[in-house]
Amino acid sequence: MLHHLTFILGGAASGKSAYAEGLVNNTSKPKTYIATAQPFDDEMRQKIAAHKTARGTGWTTIEAPLDPAAILVAQDPAGVVLLDCVTLWLTNVLLADQDVAAAGDGLLAALAACPCPVVVVSNEVGQGIVPDNALSRRFRAAQGHLNQRLARQADTVVAVMAGLPLALKEDLP
Repeated sequence: MLHHLTFILGGAASGKSAYAEGLVNNTSKPKTYIATAQPFDDEMRQKIAAHKTARGTGWTTIEAPLDPAAILVAQDPAGVVLLDCVTLWLTNVLLADQDVAAAGDGLLAALAACPCPVVVVSNEVGQGIVPDNALSRRFRAAQGHLNQRLARQADTVVAVMAGLPLALKEDLP
């Protein structure tokens, strides 16, 4: 059984999305996938298509590259939501030159107000080298702070490495 907020994080291609999808698929609730990716090029379009195919049927997909908060608070209490991923969402916020702190506050408030369980996916970006440019350093710092806030708010936090889950907070669902 999923808690109100489950936070899944890991590196790129770590298996975090597949793990999160499995958690949601193991429920009998109606499933909503809030997608934050924007298909700016063919490679991203192919990646999005592959994710949709891997998820299979039975999902309602809502594209929300900049405002998943509005979608979260409007969910059916009988359902379950997968938000994938806050890393791309934060990138979109930064590139749109929006207030990162205010956007983060809004997302956290919407997660708390969401009437159904939510699984949130994010990348752990703090284990690599120091980026060589200001925008990348700003992104890394903002993502690290957002991940910390999400982890504090979450009932369950799971790190995924090489497709294997490791409970960081509470037990594995």
